[in-house]
Parts: sequence; structure tokens; C-alpha cells
Amino acid sequence: MTHHIVVIGAGYSGVIAANLTARLTARLTDARVTLVNESDRFAERVRLHQLAAGQVLRDLPLADLLVEPRIELVVDRVTAVDAVAGTVRLGRAGRDLGYDTLVYALGSRADLESVPGAAEHAWTVAVPADAARLRDHLTASASGGVLAVVGGGLTGIEAAAELAEAYPGLKVRLVTEGVPGPGLSERARRHLRATFARLGVEVREGARVAEVRADGLVLDGGEHVGAGTVVWAAGFAVPGLAREAGLAVDDHGRVIVDRTLRSVSHLDILAVGDAAALRTEDGKDLRMACATGIPSAQQAARAIAARLAGREPRPLRFRYFNQCVSLGRDDGIVQFVRSDDTPRRAALTGRAAARYKEAIVRGTVYGMRHPSIPGYL
Repeated sequence: MTHHIVVIGAGYSGVIAANLTARLTARLTDARVTLVNESDRFAERVRLHQLAAGQVLRDLPLADLLVEPRIELVVDRVTAVDAVAGTVRLGRAGRDLGYDTLVYALGSRADLESVPGAAEHAWTVAVPADAARLRDHLTASASGGVLAVVGGGLTGIEAAAELAEAYPGLKVRLVTEGVPGPGLSERARRHLRATFARLGVEVREGARVAEVRADGLVLDGGEHVGAGTVVWAAGFAVPGLAREAGLAVDDHGRVIVDRTLRSVSHLDILAVGDAAALRTEDGKDLRMACATGIPSAQQAARAIAARLAGREPRPLRFRYFNQCVSLGRDDGIVQFVRSDDTPRRAALTGRAAARYKEAIVRGTVYGMRHPSIPGYL
């Protein structure tokens, strides 16, 4: 009897999970793989700040990324998971798709619910449509005004630098509760400060946003920070489908998994990427990033293949190597890190760092088509 593996979500993790699962299970059992995604295009999420800055991104049809002929692509929106019946609900088709094994890879979205007014008044760069709308808005208003980017993580830093470079008529402010780039070394932070100064980006540290309004931000304590445009980059949230389906989730709604990426409450479901509560052996949360999502997808594929072959899969082994940050088109930071993601002193900066990151991003797309297969047999 055919074993049906359904992957929902075609971000970095979902595409790799589908390709690698199809490749590995072809040698072991009569299995078929279906990938379900709302769009027939792959979104290079790490480039969406470039799209907002007016750059043309390459077109990546999912059909071209799915190199295994045994994968069926279904373009539809998953509206529900029935973990008891073993089905996912396809909203456009209005039907249920059954699975024997489900890979939950729905990723994350911008968190616009945690602060009043963010959903109504802030722009994001979390999905292509939102980044394109921001581009159109800024193109129409780039002759002047103030743009505030909220969030001092890597997304906020990249957005602030890219938009300041692309729209020099705008005054860009970065507003963050802590310091920009908390995971960077002092050397990297010095370069970041110098780059922001060169681009004219004003940084407001230690500022917690209490409300977003049409005319800017209200901070804790009541201070108003004026801005005609607010870009929200202060964290991500995950879809609610896993919680609604009765899966064990953490406080953020991410699926709680074991060391083989299998749901601790539903053994026929695996979760990967941003949608999974991934942790190290000592319980430390792994950050939402391609650097985390890609290895988790590879692990899930190997675990599925191993179990179908009657073997117990190996647990996830994971370490970080670097953090790559673009600061416009010809500048950047590559922060080398220890295995637990804490920064080393070494950091590559400037044009060399920009080229390094570009090579990583391009190589990631190649790797999606040709996922690695470390020995597990």
C-alpha cells in the first residue's frame, strides 16, 4: 500500500523536505509525496527587503525547484489540519487531502498583533505582496518624510539599511527595544554603527513601542516618534493551524517536537522550520532562520525514510556557523559564531561580506534543488 507523505508550506524548509523525502523514500518503499502551497512561486524571503527597495527579484517557479518527478505540487491554501482523520483541508478546492505522514512547514509571518495599531498602520517585508506594496508606497513618497523601522534584529537592520540606500530622500529611523544586532560582536557593531552613520540612519535604542499610529510611534512613557511610514520588523508569529488541530504547541504556537522533529503529541506529524519549537540538547531555543530551518527539513526527511525502512532515526545534530547581514547592496557583515550562536570576535565586513552573503543566498536555492544526503543507512 502506498504511503502518502504530505508537506504543507513551500518555504526553504518545505521544498527541501519534499525533495529529500521523495529522493530517500524512492529507494526504500512505495511512497508518494505531495507538496501543498498557496502560491506556485517560491519566495526568497531573505531578499524581500531588496524587493521593498525597488529591486527586481528572480522568478522561481516551484515546479522548477521540485527536481524529484514523484512529487505532486498542489497550489492551494491549507485552512485546517484534522489530526484525528489524517487530512488537511484545501480551502480553494474545498476538499480534504489525506496523509499517512504530514510535514508541517507553514513557516511564520510578521507579528502585527502584539502591539496596538501595528496591524492597521505598519508595513512589513515578511511576504512578497507586502514588500511590493511597501515598494509602491515608498516610490510614491520618496521625495521626503520619515520612515521608522521597528526592530533591531537582522530583519530590521537589513530593512533600514536597504531602504535608506534606495530612497535617499527619506529620513530613516531604527527604533529598537534593545541594541541593534544583539548577537553581533563589538567589531561587527562598530561597523554597523559606521554604516548607519554613512547612510543617515538614526538609531533609537532602549525604546519600547507601545502603540503604532498613522503619524508614527508612541513609546512606553508616552513619547511620540513621528513617522509617515512605519515598517514592522519586531518579531514573527506562526499560523494557528497547529494549535487549532490539537497538536502540542509552545507559548508561541510552534509545534513541540522531539529530537527527530516528530510531534510529541501526534506521531504521524513532523514539524520543521519556523513552525517548529526547535531546541538544542540542553533546551536552548533555536532561532527562526534559514540556518535552522534547512537542517531541520533534512532531519525530518531522513527520519521519515528511516522509519519507513524499519529503523529508528538519528536525533538532530545541529550547530551554527555564521550570521549574514546585508547593509545595502555593497556592504554587509558576516558574523562568525560558536556552535550555540554566540558571536566570535571574528567578523567579515564591507563589500567582501556582501559578496559572501550573496553567494550563500544563491547557494541556498541550488541546495534546495539538490539537498544533501548524509549517510543514515
